[in-house]
Amino acid sequence: MLNDKIAFIGAGRMACAIASGLRAKGVPAEQISAYDPAESAVKSFTALTGAACAASMGEALKNARIVIFAVKPQYAVSAFDEAREFLNEKLLISIAAGLTISRLTELSGGLSRIIRVMPNTPALVGAGMSCYCGAPGATEEDLTKASEILSSFGLCRKVPESMLDAVTGLSGSGPAYVLEFIMALADGGVYAGLPRDAAIELAAQTVFGSALMVLKRGNEHPAVLRDAVISPGGTTARGVAALDEGAFRSVVMRAVIAAAERSAELGRK
Repeated sequence: MLNDKIAFIGAGRMACAIASGLRAKGVPAEQISAYDPAESAVKSFTALTGAACAASMGEALKNARIVIFAVKPQYAVSAFDEAREFLNEKLLISIAAGLTISRLTELSGGLSRIIRVMPNTPALVGAGMSCYCGAPGATEEDLTKASEILSSFGLCRKVPESMLDAVTGLSGSGPAYVLEFIMALADGGVYAGLPRDAAIELAAQTVFGSALMVLKRGNEHPAVLRDAVISPGGTTARGVAALDEGAFRSVVMRAVIAAAERSAELGRK
């Protein structure tokens, strides 16, 4: 269990998800603090995590050894302007989309121990997928601590920073694609005669169970698991043929690539 005091800059939904994961892993509430100027965010953070929010940035950060930057990118400059004087010698973990390590170094006033993270929204239910990379000045201990934090609300993987745009296009934006798929499955079920509530439950559980098979049976390629469902001349074979007619896999690939390209554009800005 982490023994360092952890402070959040920003107390929004992702900060709540991370803090809730830490609490579930046994990190005591008094070891966590946060600062957010929005009163609604403060109330939600305290209610969901049991951890107190400080009245000022300085109060939140003064005794922390790890700072998690959970502010939307458009507010990053003003947030760092307020936090910079309190960041000396701390480990900074940023989940702000599009902010590169070099930009974070600049905004933080030259911090060397920085971890950049791309999480995703299933973190809100403890099933997140996070990829992270460290600045040259981040130590192995820093990376281990980041991994421990990220593992508290899902899976995590260390990648080179050059891969984070692709990560954004796939797992960062991916929940939206999956939810679109669940909606489409449910719509098909309704068309075929199911009531809406049943169709949504069937669709969501089918996606969940299929994903779990891929994760739990990692030695089997998804194509092998798919082929086990397809009987010659059967119902699934006809359904898969319909997906192929609509270029389903190609459309999903293009969505991932488009989102990755947009992530790179935003990073350059």
